Amino acid sequence: MTAVAPVGIRFHHGSLVVPAGAVHTTPLGYDRDSVPIGAPLPLAASAELVHRLSRCGEVVVAFEGKLGDTLLALSGVRSVLDWLRLRSVRVAVRAVGPYAGLIARTGLIRQPQATTPSGWRAVIGDRPGIEAHGSEAAVSLVLDPAAPPCWSTDGRAHPALPARHYLALERRLGIRLPATAPFAPTLATGPNNLVEELRSVGWLGGLNLAAITATSWPERKDYTAQRYITLAEHIAEAQQAQARLLLIGGNPDGSLRITAEAPRRHVQVLHLDGMPADHLADLFPHCHLIVGNDTGLTHLAAMARSRDGSSPPIIGLYARHSHSKWRTGLPHHHAVATDLSNRMHQGDLCPVRDAIAPDTNIHMDAFPPAALAQVCLELLNGVRQ
Repeated sequence: MTAVAPVGIRFHHGSLVVPAGAVHTTPLGYDRDSVPIGAPLPLAASAELVHRLSRCGEVVVAFEGKLGDTLLALSGVRSVLDWLRLRSVRVAVRAVGPYAGLIARTGLIRQPQATTPSGWRAVIGDRPGIEAHGSEAAVSLVLDPAAPPCWSTDGRAHPALPARHYLALERRLGIRLPATAPFAPTLATGPNNLVEELRSVGWLGGLNLAAITATSWPERKDYTAQRYITLAEHIAEAQQAQARLLLIGGNPDGSLRITAEAPRRHVQVLHLDGMPADHLADLFPHCHLIVGNDTGLTHLAAMARSRDGSSPPIIGLYARHSHSKWRTGLPHHHAVATDLSNRMHQGDLCPVRDAIAPDTNIHMDAFPPAALAQVCLELLNGVRQ
């Protein structure tokens, strides 16, 4: 971790290994590295859960809530499907709800159809998804981001939510599952008509930057379009290049709006509001750097991989919440965070859930664009690897 200025703002690399003794953790109860894949754990499995899952002929993946929570919880779906494969349980698997298309991009749903469906169904998802689709289920697994602790094993902490979800279910299912850190699945991307249109009019050439202004908590977690533009100007001037900045926001009415600002000296700005998540997944790999609020589209950017498996560096901005928990754990998904965010990380705390510093005035103005630009430049130039 390297200070970036001003004092109290720090950069946290996505590949940083957190020692178990440095943060508040819950021991997993076994050393994962010493247990062979598929072997029973030295902990009792949840007998009722194992019994019911073993008899299911169908698994329904149902998320209806926030995009970010959904993406970070997909590792929990991965753990159940990994367990079914190890147990040679043949089931039909399908995704429902607004994120079904994105979930299909992970490659998780590749199970063979059950030859003789038992009629028992398992539903995995968030609370709204379970409420919508779990009434006839033999077993429902709620992947609540507030539930799993920061696990530790083999001297290492696993603070990112994908690791928390995966390891929590591994413990309950009682078998060493195959996935290792970072546990989060990635999203396949491909050709997209809107992306090709942007390319044809010159918006995907030269130095391509993206900034995610969408947020579920604008009064506390929005860096603002103007700060992102100032950030892009610092980067472009230092690189002696004309930058193209894509400002990606939400749109309450769900409609897509694309508007361009008048060209500036170093930066051309294009606003993309209400762009569907599947289009954005195809767009993000065409950028050289992505900076975003602590929000679902930033997690989406981190999980989207180009066809050659590459991904640009992603920086999330964390003023209040833990910078480690609310990340994918992928090595190119970095954070710039305040001291408050780092204390939430160290104590495995949440300012909302635990009512810690609820009235603090630490918001997104803690990150001066000039200081943030220095971190971005070091990533772009390969200084931070």
